[in-house]
Amino acid sequence: MVHAGVASRKCQTMGGMYMNDGTVAGGPDERRIRPWRHPAWVRIDSRRVPAPPQSLQRLAERASASEGNKPKLLDRVREAIRLRHYSIRTEEAYVSWVKRFILFHGKRHPQEMGADEITQFLSELAVHGQVSASTQNQALCALVFLYRHVLGLNFGWLEDVVRAKRPQRLPVVLTRAEVRALLGALEGVHWIMASLLYGAGLRLLECLRLRVKDLDFAGRQILLREGKGHKDRRTMLPAALQAPLTAHLEHVRQQHQNDLVGGFGRVYLPDALQRKYPNASREWSWQWVFPASQISLDPRSGEHRRHHVHESVLQRAIKEATRKAGLAKVVSCHTLRHSFATHLLEDGYDIRTIQELLGHRDVKTTMIYTHVLNRGGNGVYSPMDRL
Repeated sequence: MVHAGVASRKCQTMGGMYMNDGTVAGGPDERRIRPWRHPAWVRIDSRRVPAPPQSLQRLAERASASEGNKPKLLDRVREAIRLRHYSIRTEEAYVSWVKRFILFHGKRHPQEMGADEITQFLSELAVHGQVSASTQNQALCALVFLYRHVLGLNFGWLEDVVRAKRPQRLPVVLTRAEVRALLGALEGVHWIMASLLYGAGLRLLECLRLRVKDLDFAGRQILLREGKGHKDRRTMLPAALQAPLTAHLEHVRQQHQNDLVGGFGRVYLPDALQRKYPNASREWSWQWVFPASQISLDPRSGEHRRHHVHESVLQRAIKEATRKAGLAKVVSCHTLRHSFATHLLEDGYDIRTIQELLGHRDVKTTMIYTHVLNRGGNGVYSPMDRL
């Protein structure tokens, strides 16, 4: 029962709660008392839920979110990327750039922003972040993908956003003696992987993603699947690596048999092959040539299985071998691929053949190795050498 001295006021409705609009006078002593409230009710998923006044706003927000039930923006970005069969690395990079873009502008929704906000973000990266031109262009590509393929806003200003100009740099190339010294500082599986990078011109991930079925010992060739740009190609399998690779695969096969006994042994299969061929992931031909030492969790499927060796394993080994060999050059895994192409040019092989072995789309990309041949500046003798 309400106190006799409480004045009757019109109740107002707010978020499903009926309440007086302020404090009112009390009884005969005119004390100020808190207004009375009817019980508050909110409807969530077709259910009426009682709520105390202090939590009413929070419950109303939950009800609103339940009614909308829309995927979050970053989830929409991931879905659009997977729809186009982009790699998981592209997915991670694009999601990261979209997140940084939103946080940079105070968590504003991208639909509220445009070319000016993108330019401000890219300028911040270049001026204060001092990122490279390729990193700046990657951020721009991620934002263009967001507006064009996720938000469906194909504005003309997307094409007018200024892209950073990438500098033209010459690759680092090792001499044959330096390659021998570098490989001599490696051993075991690290030596095999580095020898494939140099002997077959493979990229790092192309080497790590090799499967048993991709090695043709009889034809002395390697079939590379899903290389850069989702292109397949063939390259040579060095004769000097056949015996070490055969011995390595025997060890890998025994490891695979042990995994099968332990209830594992399934390997990742691309696209829908796992559904079309349920048992293919356990077959020997689909196993990685260079499997990881431990079983790990697949970030997409959530399944525990043995993935291929992480790229940092060989990167650290190459860095340590460079130090042991006493090389003054900055050597990476890709340096061995550069050396492969340059040494083939030195041996007189046709540049078109080298282009096919490297998997370059344009011969202009391969032409860069003509500038790093061991002949001085464009093959011209210095007048100093004529004195």
